[in-house]
Amino acid sequence: MKYLRQFGIILFISFLGEIANYAIPLPIPASIYGIIILFLCLELKILPLSSVKETGKFLIEIMPVMFIPAAAGVLNVWGIIKPSVIEYIAVMVISTIAVMAVSGLVTQLVIRLTGHSGHQ
Repeated sequence: MKYLRQFGIILFISFLGEIANYAIPLPIPASIYGIIILFLCLELKILPLSSVKETGKFLIEIMPVMFIPAAAGVLNVWGIIKPSVIEYIAVMVISTIAVMAVSGLVTQLVIRLTGHSGHQ
């Protein structure tokens, strides 16, 4: 029952992100609004971490499975993508390396500024 309650909280916050996406005329995906709302609720102690921790961890663990529908969608448009596949691969590789580098640098900066690595 605990997991259903936690999942319900996450879904409700995702729903709030959808409402924010509808109400705020910016080209930002609803999922980003939801992540920001969840972050603010956790950071401002409106929502204790324990109320979403286990289900959040589970969702992160199964994240690769969530990409299967997107991969299947690529197969549906393969005829369109095929002539530019080298360009698509180059963009994916470059953007992946850039995201990894920026994430690593930001993490190192946060560790230096806070003085600890978060290990308990």
